[in-house]
Amino acid sequence: MCFEEGELMLDDSDVWLGTVHGCKCYMSRDQFEYWKHTQITIDVVKGRGASFSLEIPLGVRFLIRSRLFTEEEMIQLDAIL
Repeated sequence: MCFEEGELMLDDSDVWLGTVHGCKCYMSRDQFEYWKHTQITIDVVKGRGASFSLEIPLGVRFLIRSRLFTEEEMIQLDAIL
């Protein structure tokens, strides 16, 4: 979901994933533990979302795609973590 800056209440249970078009992207720590072996791609496509997120009035929704990291990518990630 997409929120205005400051509307999402964050705490130690949230993991910052990076920035998407200038917007900070977070995931709960539990979700991160499950998804940490995957590359996540966030797209915006036409259609109605099923949430109270900002994209609804715009007639678009988020589409998440993922794939497992290769062994080589996991080694590279381990080196920077």
